[in-house]
Amino acid sequence: MTNPWFQLVASVIAMVMIANLQYAWTLFTGPLQEASKSLVPGGWKLADIQLAFTIFINFQTFVQPVDGWFIDKMGPRLFITVAGVLCGVGWAAMGFATSLTQLYIFYAIAGVGAAFVYSGCIGSALKWFPDRRGMASGIIAAGFGGGTALFIPIIQYLINNQSYGSAFLVTGIIQGSVIAILAQFLRHPAPGSVSAQPAKSTSKASTRKNQEQFTTVEMLKTPHFYLIYVIFLAAATGGLFLTANVGALTRFWQLAAILTISTTVSPLANGASRISWGWISDRVGREKTMAIAFALEGVCLLAVLFIGQTSGLFFTITVALTFFTWGEVYSLFPSTVGDYFGSRNATSNYGVVYTAKGVGTILGAYIAARMFQAYGNWDMVFYGCAGLAFAAAVGALILRRVPLPRRAVTAEAATVTAAH
Repeated sequence: MTNPWFQLVASVIAMVMIANLQYAWTLFTGPLQEASKSLVPGGWKLADIQLAFTIFINFQTFVQPVDGWFIDKMGPRLFITVAGVLCGVGWAAMGFATSLTQLYIFYAIAGVGAAFVYSGCIGSALKWFPDRRGMASGIIAAGFGGGTALFIPIIQYLINNQSYGSAFLVTGIIQGSVIAILAQFLRHPAPGSVSAQPAKSTSKASTRKNQEQFTTVEMLKTPHFYLIYVIFLAAATGGLFLTANVGALTRFWQLAAILTISTTVSPLANGASRISWGWISDRVGREKTMAIAFALEGVCLLAVLFIGQTSGLFFTITVALTFFTWGEVYSLFPSTVGDYFGSRNATSNYGVVYTAKGVGTILGAYIAARMFQAYGNWDMVFYGCAGLAFAAAVGALILRRVPLPRRAVTAEAATVTAAH
């Protein structure tokens, strides 16, 4: 259990078990709308249903700075055990929700569980693999981004042949049980048992690594944090929009027959993105990789709008390419946080940066659905998301030119230094 690769595999499986909570959601929006017509006149509006997704993501993200601090200090086992219960109960109960309030509460419970799993597993990658943070965090994040591909056919079968409630219940029980079992094997490395090797000076393009260790409070005092946060927000919004609204897009563009295929292929592209771009970033640098990937994300978002809506084949291809150029957000940013601020407090530090995903979901899920209702189409949403992706690429180039952060010298330390 103290083998880094054993920990990596266990973390990947745990992340696979929370993938449905985010990436299978789009399969349920249509059935929820249809079923709600028996509860209230006209049923629930799409924006109100997507608010549940926004609430889930915000609980999944804004809980992480707090649980990350405790996981850094106490290890992941207890928190991920509790996560198994929360994920299983919250997700399964959504199939029995008879009001929007119940839907919001149950999804929020699942969100807290997902937060524990995500922060614990990503923090583990940064601690166990200090020399290959991009690769390790990419592989673990790929479990989250691509894992739902294993469940999509099962979920779609249950929705079509039984009910969406059965799909929630069956997958909730499976996911919660597996997470709780895996938690018993997850550990952080003992202090001093894993250390990063000095960077090779022969590679000018290699990733920059800071030797100083920042607490979360110290990180918040640096301008680097705020630039990283804004880049994360801008890059994440477009993919979060598609994650929440692929089902709605296929219905609006009369491509609903392609939904199952698209939602199976896209997670595979999403997972491959995290591994591929993470591996590349270990070799050419985080910021350069970000600039290339985010610029391509902007191009792919526009391709979905102009080409994807013309046929099911082009929709599947362009959406998959968008996910391939977006998913790396979740491998590049944890690696960057570890590089810039050290691995000692990496779980809590990245937890704070990760809250940008919550803000991005407000824009990409709830506000996007509101814009659709206001304009009657998705055009303005695509333009806005693509513009943010291009801005993120520029921000990454700016970040590359900024020197690594340095911890502030306290007055006491300065006095001691002067005395010597």
